[in-house]
Amino acid sequence: MRKILIFSLFCFYLTSCIPLKIAPRIDDYKVSRGNKFNKSLSDRSMFLFEDPKDAAEFYSFVNTKFELNDINVYDDVPFIIGEEQYFFAFYEVQIEDRMLNLFPAIIYAALDMSDSDFNDGDEILDRENWYVAIEVYSDLEKDCLAENSLSRETVLQYLRALKREYLSTDNYNELVLKN
Repeated sequence: MRKILIFSLFCFYLTSCIPLKIAPRIDDYKVSRGNKFNKSLSDRSMFLFEDPKDAAEFYSFVNTKFELNDINVYDDVPFIIGEEQYFFAFYEVQIEDRMLNLFPAIIYAALDMSDSDFNDGDEILDRENWYVAIEVYSDLEKDCLAENSLSRETVLQYLRALKREYLSTDNYNELVLKN
């Protein structure tokens, strides 16, 4: 019985995966410096959330909701809270989870096969994770999501509502009728 248990644990170990790079998990949203989240983002504070939809879906949502006709969709999207005019820019960021699948790697090593002999790539598993990063600014403030910003709470409330609307809407043409 003990040999079966050891053999089972050894087989489980061989078929397990070792994480090489793990994408962050964001439950609802997060406000953080953009370059701390991803080096390609600016240094401003960003409203970040995971995007379960396909790539470029947020682009379609913003384009339709704000009736931009594919002009300046990524930058300088105007919106009004109260009587104040604000602008936002957004970025769709992809971060991959990378895991090493031990079983193929051990088999390749045991058979002395190099990657050029067997180039399936089965030993590295990738999973895409998409995030939306939004920065907000106005004529009065360069970073409306900064800790010391006067409009931070009202802008966060607006962005939370925008996120909920995006995630709950499947047909973006309905947004035009709501506006």
